[in-house]
Formats: sequence, C-alpha cells, structure tokens
Amino acid sequence: MRGLTPERARTLAASAGGLLAVLAAWWLATLTVLADARIPTPPEVVRSVADSGWGFYSTHFSVTVEEAAVGFLYGNLAALVLASVVLLVPFAEPVIMQVAVISYCLPIVAVAPVLYLVIGVPDAGERSGTAVALAALSVFFTTVVGALLGFRSAERTSLDVISVYGGGRFQQLRRVQLVSALPAIISALQIAAPAAFLGAILGEYVGGIERGVGLALKIAQQNVDVAQAWGIGFGCAAVAGAAYAAFGLLARLVTPWSRGVPG
Repeated sequence: MRGLTPERARTLAASAGGLLAVLAAWWLATLTVLADARIPTPPEVVRSVADSGWGFYSTHFSVTVEEAAVGFLYGNLAALVLASVVLLVPFAEPVIMQVAVISYCLPIVAVAPVLYLVIGVPDAGERSGTAVALAALSVFFTTVVGALLGFRSAERTSLDVISVYGGGRFQQLRRVQLVSALPAIISALQIAAPAAFLGAILGEYVGGIERGVGLALKIAQQNVDVAQAWGIGFGCAAVAGAAYAAFGLLARLVTPWSRGVPG
C-alpha cells in the first residue's frame, strides 16, 4: 500500500480544520446569537450521547442499518437488472426509464403511509417492510441512471470486436460494458448508500416498530429532548458518511484505472 502522500495529508488536515471550525462556530453561536434558541452546545450533545449509552444507539441503529441494507440490495439489484434489459432489449428503454423517473418523483413522505397499509405491521422484533421498501425506492433511480451511463461509456471499438467474433448484445454486456460501467456503478452506489439509510428512517416514522432510529427520534421529539435528538442526528450523519466512504474506498480498490492509477 502507498504511504500517506503530502497531498493526502494536506487534504486530511484541511478536513479536520474545517470540522473544528464548524464546531467552534456552532458553540459560539449557541452562547451568543442563538442563546435563546433550542440548540444544544457541543458538550451538551456529547453528554446526552454518553448518558444514553452504547446500548441505546446500537439497539436502534442496528435495526435501521439492517433495513437500509436490505432495501439497498433489493433496489440496486432491480436497477442493475433493468439497466441491463435496456441494453439487451432497446425498445424497452422508454418504459423502464418512465418507471425510474416516476420512482424518483414520488414524494416518499406521501408514499410511506400507503406502503404501510399495503405491507402491514411487522411482527414483534422484525424489521419494517415499509422501511425496506422506501430504502429500495430511494436508491432505484440513481443506480438505473448511473448504470446506463456507465454501460454506454464502453468503447465502440471493443464492442465491434465482440460483434466481429460472433458475439451478441449479451456478450458485449458481459465482456465489455460491465467492466466499462464499474466506476459509474460504484459511484451510483456511493450516492445511493446514504439515501437508503434516509429512506429506512422515513419508513420507520409511520410506526409499527419497536426499535429503530425513526422511533428514537420520535420519542426524543415527544420528550422535547433536544440534545438527544441532535445526538441521534449526528449518529445518522456518521452512519451515512461511513457508508459513503466505504464505497469510495471500494472504488479505489476495484477500479483504480478510473483515477489514473495503474491496476
């Protein structure tokens, strides 16, 4: 593995400096211009997280992460299959793209109650089917578009070589277009991962669950526990950021050529 380059070190230092600046500005604002607002100081949020404890966060976040992961898998699998169908059966593209656009335009907040009525209340201790469905819906459009753009970025010359040797569209897809599309697909998955987590949280808001981030946020809101709500919010940001970073690392490992790095 390559060591920490000076450029990478400067980037990390700038990121750390920016984070410290935001924390300092937040703390200063809560003590001055926002002193009358219901905004906790950083120490109050840290104290709330410590008081709630690891058990509280692991109990609620583990369920939501599971729902987001299952929805992420289903939604992206459907998106990749349909994007492949567009290449194999071109006349199906208008229908598939209309479905993708409709899924993107649907207001998730309005869809959630409808899905809840259709899917029903989960069994005790089980994950919410509504949360899984909304997580899948949240990632579908992004991955369909990203996959199609990636598939179509394949070099025409390589596709022609497959045709010359008797290969059809499926062989072009398997041997050339999938490889060519990997950077675009992973980039789409990188964007979709935080979206799946958000979709799962929104799905939990409609109720019917015993554990989950959505439930924890609702309880904090009902109790007017502002510090805990902020703590949960930062936990959500950490999970979403970790998912985004994980796919960024995957892109560096799997598709180094996309960044000009020799494989």
